[in-house]
Amino acid sequence: MKILFFIYQWFIAAPIMLVATIITAIVTMVGCLFDSNYWGYYPAKWWSRLWCAIHFVRIKVQGREKVDRETSYVFVANHQGAYDIFTVYGYLGHPFKWMMRKGITNIPLVGTACRAAGHILVDTKSAGGLRHTIEDAEKKLGKGMSLVVFPEGRRTDTGKMGVFKPGAFRLALEFGLPIVPITIDGSYRVMPRNTFNVTPGTITLTLHEPIAPEICDNDPDQVSRKARAAIESSLS
Repeated sequence: MKILFFIYQWFIAAPIMLVATIITAIVTMVGCLFDSNYWGYYPAKWWSRLWCAIHFVRIKVQGREKVDRETSYVFVANHQGAYDIFTVYGYLGHPFKWMMRKGITNIPLVGTACRAAGHILVDTKSAGGLRHTIEDAEKKLGKGMSLVVFPEGRRTDTGKMGVFKPGAFRLALEFGLPIVPITIDGSYRVMPRNTFNVTPGTITLTLHEPIAPEICDNDPDQVSRKARAAIESSLS
């Protein structure tokens, strides 16, 4: 079965997804000329769902009722693997912008689409990177538009959570936005960092209770610890 799925993944699914990715990027770039909030989110949402479906990856969502679609949040999630992107984009059910490394925009077409969609780019090589990020985010967040961040900054090598960087939590405090911890469980088993081969399976996306900044005395370290504990509570 593994050999058959390998053949299917690379000779059937991969060409389909390559075409779908090109079409999605073009639709996003053109659509964002008119409305970057709508076209920067929905084409990629359905592209992500297709990516999961075509590789027989099932997504189970828990706790979506804990967030209000009209409220802006900073969603923080653990980063187990590449399928975290498809899981969040396809199944979070709340419009958002990614906070991502600026280097991602070097990817042909995809990078241009990310810029057009208005995702918030962080220049990690710049001393003023966080300040520029805050200024950019201030223009884009609000009226239900949220932000999604992987505070570890990169996918795990071992399946265990890494150290959380403070940027996302400082940003949330800067704007007084509630933070919603998200647990992604199962993505590491589907496709860990050291391979491009997919193992069909189930990924569980769990949304936890929002954390109001004032509950933690507007202390980014306290917020980070509380968010991390919530995420860990739903890991298998």
